[in-house]
Amino acid sequence: MTEKRNDQRFLILCLLYFFVNFASAQKVNTVVLDAGHGGHDTGALGKNSREKDITLAVVLKLRDYIRDNMKDVKVILTRDDDTFVELYRRAKIANEHNADLFISVHCNSTKSPYAFGVETFVMGLHKSQANLAVAKAENAAILLEDDYVEKYDGFDPNSPEGNIFFSMMQNAFLDKSLSFAGKVQHQLVDNLHMLNRGVKQAGFLVLYKTAMPGVLIETGFLSNLKDETFLLSEKGQEQMAQAIFKALRDYKNQVENRSPEQIKSDTLITARRTKEISKNNTSQNPVPDVAVKATKSDAVVTKTVDPNMVSFRVQFALYTEAKPVDSRIFSGVDDVKMYFHGGSYKYTSGDFNTMEAALQRRKELAAKGYKDAFIVAFKGNDRITNDEAKRLTEKKY
Repeated sequence: MTEKRNDQRFLILCLLYFFVNFASAQKVNTVVLDAGHGGHDTGALGKNSREKDITLAVVLKLRDYIRDNMKDVKVILTRDDDTFVELYRRAKIANEHNADLFISVHCNSTKSPYAFGVETFVMGLHKSQANLAVAKAENAAILLEDDYVEKYDGFDPNSPEGNIFFSMMQNAFLDKSLSFAGKVQHQLVDNLHMLNRGVKQAGFLVLYKTAMPGVLIETGFLSNLKDETFLLSEKGQEQMAQAIFKALRDYKNQVENRSPEQIKSDTLITARRTKEISKNNTSQNPVPDVAVKATKSDAVVTKTVDPNMVSFRVQFALYTEAKPVDSRIFSGVDDVKMYFHGGSYKYTSGDFNTMEAALQRRKELAAKGYKDAFIVAFKGNDRITNDEAKRLTEKKY
């Protein structure tokens, strides 16, 4: 009966929150920052790192950015030290403070040392086995809680069926969650030059009972040496916190429909703070160098080739701004080329005479984490359809 009453209260809370927010002007006045894991729950482990330490470091820095630059925003932390906090309590803290946004910070990990990059999740049903695996890894923290079966309505984090039982209560907040998640990915990818693994939906318990928009940010892979080195460094943690702050700034401006004049008059990130960060970290915890951005003219493949030669490449990434093909974000990928097409800068691996050879490269890239890589065809340096390439190669032979 107690659990049933709690669920009823939660339903009423969500409905009240929904109607109050949509009946009045939208504001982002209270933000809850959630550092994943903590205490005896270490989270993912790298060669030299623990997820719980990195998430707390990033969250504390993010808190400072918000407090220094958004005087009208109240910041609540689910934990500010190495303490174990149950997943249901994290959501409860956000609900009790009538938060306008919930941000949960985590680190990723996988068996493959080649997977790297950032991805941001919102609450929803799993769209793929990969999303399910990430959610199961994070949800497994409830096994460290007492009476987790009762607290989570019999949910079993080890059961595939259990991971898709979630109510779609979060639908009321899905659009805003997706909006903020997209801004997070934009900042992390375009400004920090990290691999874009996308905005995804999955059933995370920490988002399940939050009565507001919320996201879970996987800041990088501790199983990948370069990602781990970046996240372990003071400078890397500062850059990560700054990127999330900028996403929050843009989201707040959008939600509150602020005019360009209002935005311009705001005090944002100070140059002094940025300079101090750079000065204090030039000799310690070095971050892998990020190459200078390429210009648009550099984006087109310039290698001289036979204009009539048909070839196949494997496209694995695209960006709104050009990035050098030797950037660290493409580490582990062979023969990277870049071309401009359809308003985006697109990146490919390999240059093969046959579709079969390209299929093998796509298989290799999938094993490195590029699950969505696909084959594109070229005639010289011009993109053509795969059907046209097939027709041209068949005619040739």
